[in-house]
Parts: sequence; C-alpha cells; structure tokens
Amino acid sequence: MRLTMKPMNDDTQQGVTPVLDVVIPVHNEEGDLERSVRTLHAYLGAHIACSTRITVIDNASSDATRDIGVRLANVLHGVRFLHIDEKGRGRALRTAWLASDADVVAYMDVDLSTGLDALRPLIEPILAGDTDIAIGSRLIRGATVTRGVRRELISRCYNVLLRTVLHARFHDAQCGFKAMRRSAAHELLPLVRDQGWFFDTELLVLGQRAGMRIREIPVAWIDDPDSRVDVTSTAMTDLRGVMRMLRATRGARGAPRPLTAHAPEPR
Repeated sequence: MRLTMKPMNDDTQQGVTPVLDVVIPVHNEEGDLERSVRTLHAYLGAHIACSTRITVIDNASSDATRDIGVRLANVLHGVRFLHIDEKGRGRALRTAWLASDADVVAYMDVDLSTGLDALRPLIEPILAGDTDIAIGSRLIRGATVTRGVRRELISRCYNVLLRTVLHARFHDAQCGFKAMRRSAAHELLPLVRDQGWFFDTELLVLGQRAGMRIREIPVAWIDDPDSRVDVTSTAMTDLRGVMRMLRATRGARGAPRPLTAHAPEPR
C-alpha cells in the first residue's frame, strides 16, 4: 500500500500539534466532500476550543475526490489530505490514525449523517481522562434517528447478535462517529484484521476485551437517502466477521485466547 500526503497550508504547519484529529474516509465522494469538509471546518472553529485538524483520506477513488481533497487542503487552515491506492474504509482509518500526532483521533462519515452537536460530548470524556474510546450510538436513550424500517431492523438485530455472541457491552457498533485516545488506537490497530466495514466492530470488541473504557454518546442521526452502502452485502460481511472473531478467541474449552497482533485481512 502506498500513502501519499498533501501537507496542510503553511500557516497550519507552523501551528501547534492538534489535540483532535477528525478523519473523514472517502471513496468516490466528489458530490459531498467539499460541502461536508467546509461544514465541519466551520463547526470546529466555532464550537471546539482545542486545536483541531481535519484529515481527509481517500481510498482509491476514481472520480474527482482526490482533486477536491487536495484543493481543500490548500485553501483551508487545518485540513490535510491523504491518499492510499487500495479500497477499504477500515484500511483508510487505520492509515490515517497511525499517521496522526493528535492526542485524540476521531472519525465521521462524509455524509455527516450524525449531528455535529454530539462531537463535544464525544471527545470531552477522553480529554478528561475518563474514557479510552467514545462512540456515537443510535440505539440508546436520548438518541434520535430518522431512517427506514429495514435498516433500523437490521441494525438492531446485528447489535443484539454482538451482545449475544461476542458479549459486547456496547449497543451500536457501526455508527460512523467515533473517537479514541491515540495511544489506545496504536495499541488496538495492529490487532484488527478487517479492512472494510467490520473494522468498527472488531476494534470495539478488541478494545472491550483489552479492558479499555468505552462510553456511548446518544446522537441525532439522519439516514442519507443517497448512501451507496449495500446493506445486505455489508450485513453478510459483518456476520462472517463475527463468526471469525468467535472462532479466533475461543480455545478448546471455550476460554478466550490472548490478543496477539497479526496482519490485516486482504481486501
């Protein structure tokens, strides 16, 4: 895998190391990228007191996404653009988080389906030292969700499965709105095999098994009607990931095996 980087503008390079690095993974998102980055950039400047960076990481786009990302890094203070040649949201997040020097690394989906007002409650417990990983949740009290019945049912069934089979103590593995201590990311990322959509689930399950503190934040979430995610295909991939983790962490008598680092799965 080859990583290419467009540095931030000169003013940003002379500034302080960011406390928060918000990563936006993108693949063929020429329609949403500029609007979303500018919206997030304005929000961070108005509502987040600590120093911040936005990292756009493109994984193998074939449209104008890369050109737009490079231009945004040139004109917006505190925006960085990265590119990798291989597809995979998990691969993109792994690459961007490992390349970050911020104290807290986060990510959100480019469609900004999750309301940005949840960002401060997401990062504040980490900055205060009260938690290691914070995740947005659409499935706990206080959350407001607008989406179709089919996606709601699939999401709820999947997360019940995680709690039943993998004994997860969190309620929403797949919400694209998460943050964690950089040191926690560096500890967990070498253990995560998945390069795609199951990345989030695997990261959280491994974090729980490692004894990390995970906090859920209720979010306001509106489904993107133009989303290109194939829900059925993604659900089947996630189910295979669940079964892999179940097999890999059970010994002959059902005892969990120690966590060990290994190579990521190819995609």
